[in-house]
Amino acid sequence: MSFINREISWLEFNQRVLEQAYRTELPLLERVKFLAITASNMDEFFQVRVGGLQLMRAGGSRKRGISGLTPSQQLTNIRKRAITMIEDQYSLLNEQLIPAMAEKGMVLLKSDHLTPHQQEILAQRFQQSISPLLTPLAYSEDSLAPSLPALSIIIACELASKETNETRTVLIPVPDQIPRFIHIHSSDDTESLIPVEEVIPLFAEEFFPDEELHSTLPFRITRNGDIAVQEEDVIDLAGEMEEVLAARKTSNTVRLEYPVHGPKKLKAAIKHMLGASNAEIYSANGPLALTDFMKLAFAAGYDDLRDDPWEPQPSSSIEPGESIFDTLADHDIMLNHPYESFEPVLRFIEEAAIDPDTIAIKQVLYRTAADSRIIKALLRAAENGKQVTVLVELKARFDEARNLMRADELQRAGVQIVYGVKGLKTHAKIALVIRNEDGQLKRYVHLGTGNYNESTSRLYTDISYLTARPAYGADASLFFNAVTGRSKLTRFSKLVPAPTHMKPRLLELIAAEGKRAKAGEPAAITAKVNSLQDKDIIEALYQASVDGVDIRINVRGICCLKTTPAKNGRKEARNIHVISVIDRYLEHARIFSFHHGGSPLVFIASADWMTRNLDKRVELMIPIEDKASRRRLLHILDAAFKDNCNAYEILPDGSSRLIERKKGKKRFRMQEQLQQEAQKSAHARAHERSTTFEPHTPSSSI
Repeated sequence: MSFINREISWLEFNQRVLEQAYRTELPLLERVKFLAITASNMDEFFQVRVGGLQLMRAGGSRKRGISGLTPSQQLTNIRKRAITMIEDQYSLLNEQLIPAMAEKGMVLLKSDHLTPHQQEILAQRFQQSISPLLTPLAYSEDSLAPSLPALSIIIACELASKETNETRTVLIPVPDQIPRFIHIHSSDDTESLIPVEEVIPLFAEEFFPDEELHSTLPFRITRNGDIAVQEEDVIDLAGEMEEVLAARKTSNTVRLEYPVHGPKKLKAAIKHMLGASNAEIYSANGPLALTDFMKLAFAAGYDDLRDDPWEPQPSSSIEPGESIFDTLADHDIMLNHPYESFEPVLRFIEEAAIDPDTIAIKQVLYRTAADSRIIKALLRAAENGKQVTVLVELKARFDEARNLMRADELQRAGVQIVYGVKGLKTHAKIALVIRNEDGQLKRYVHLGTGNYNESTSRLYTDISYLTARPAYGADASLFFNAVTGRSKLTRFSKLVPAPTHMKPRLLELIAAEGKRAKAGEPAAITAKVNSLQDKDIIEALYQASVDGVDIRINVRGICCLKTTPAKNGRKEARNIHVISVIDRYLEHARIFSFHHGGSPLVFIASADWMTRNLDKRVELMIPIEDKASRRRLLHILDAAFKDNCNAYEILPDGSSRLIERKKGKKRFRMQEQLQQEAQKSAHARAHERSTTFEPHTPSSSI
């Protein structure tokens, strides 16, 4: 086979994240954080990818993916790989992290290790803060199963009547409002923590005065999240989306988790109630929902157990206090987040909202922050009489409810709302501001690789590009006219949209490098993507490699390309080098470079090299013609391949190997280097400003 299975490749990515938690040189709570991230990743993987494959199997599909596997075969392989990863997670937690946390004063207790005094304290807390929020739900095999929340801890209780000794099952879901870990002060001045699922069974019998509590079992269910709007006959997309959100709450179970050790009778009852097969049951050798350990990773008072913060730096290309529009009138701005602050992007919209010369703002919103400054600025702009048009993508998975609320809020303020494009997700990152400057309309554009989300902008690496170049502004207007007016994405002079132009353009660029290589000219392709899965792109890269093109790919997650593909009657492609960087920030920027005879063509994009992005989404690829910005992007691309601290080589079978520093080689960590460069640039610019004297010029006499 010439392709690695997409799902197994994703699991290997999650393994790379888990390996960060194994690194003893990292601060303890950073390791706990990485463990929690792997658990959160697995939750979404089961909801979406496993859920989708189960639907395909249930529908009788035997369609083979590009790796040649049917849905059933993929599910079998996923389970085998996932079980190994779960074993690794709990081995790490039990053997390394929990003992290390205890040494640092964060003791994770079990209920049978409590002192009488601690039990007394917990009893008071249970009565005051926990019991009022709990709602026991009766269950019997001859009745309908109660509606249970997904991804929450649920306590199953086996009760016996004191009079008849008849047994029954009651389920107690733990609401999100109750902390997962209850803090208890210990006599030795350490901070002890006990999971809430250990506390509730201690006092659950209080709910059932005429019965005895025989046994309890915590469990957790994951439901299928791969439920989407069928758009063919949709009239009210917002209304249909609300129905989809409701359907997800009661969709079929794709994963049932409970402890390895637990009462068999309750396990059997839960399995029967949920209709779960053995293949959907995953046993945990420790606390469920490891994603909740993220709360411990950020617990107050333990800064010494975390990395020193890296603060986003001000861009050296922006003068403090100067209007963003005056700056853009002089030169383009490229920002490398989160090393450089997201503030200029926020200012771009906030200034436009109150700027008397701004007459219109148009923007695509895919995911926004909970307390979004972007939303507030757009509301302010509408209140100030600006023409504001916002395309809100309701089909942004797991952000649908927030986006529905945002759209309603904006619409009530007078913003023109468009709910995406029928049949496609709109994933492009673009904002257009139109100003009236001395009677002439001038357009300013922000184009990026990441969402308009100031929270994730501090955690994800992304590129922002702001420009007043007329051709880019004209293309931005064409883009918005197409997506709001349902016309074709054509006649662009600079921007390259998907699903119409991006994939053909990429294939053309790859083939052009191959032609140069066959002609004996230097030829190279360097790309940074989150995922590489599209069959046509991979086949084109294979061919370019055979032609002699030097190909380097920095991929964060899924990589279906084999670095040494099957021969298929041709030479093996050996000059494709694939690496993955896993570090403190999540690598999210998409950057592509084609050697082009020594005059590199450099692009940023909202799209990965995946079929869903290239064929099924509205995306944008942006050529970067500003020389300074282009140099910086090439530097970022090169930095990943110098990393000998946090870079992994992707092996032919899809697994990974940490790239070790060769003897005598200088240590190089890409993210650390880029942070230091941002700091150095900001400090140099601040020093330059502090030592530059600007004289007052006398007023001209009248």
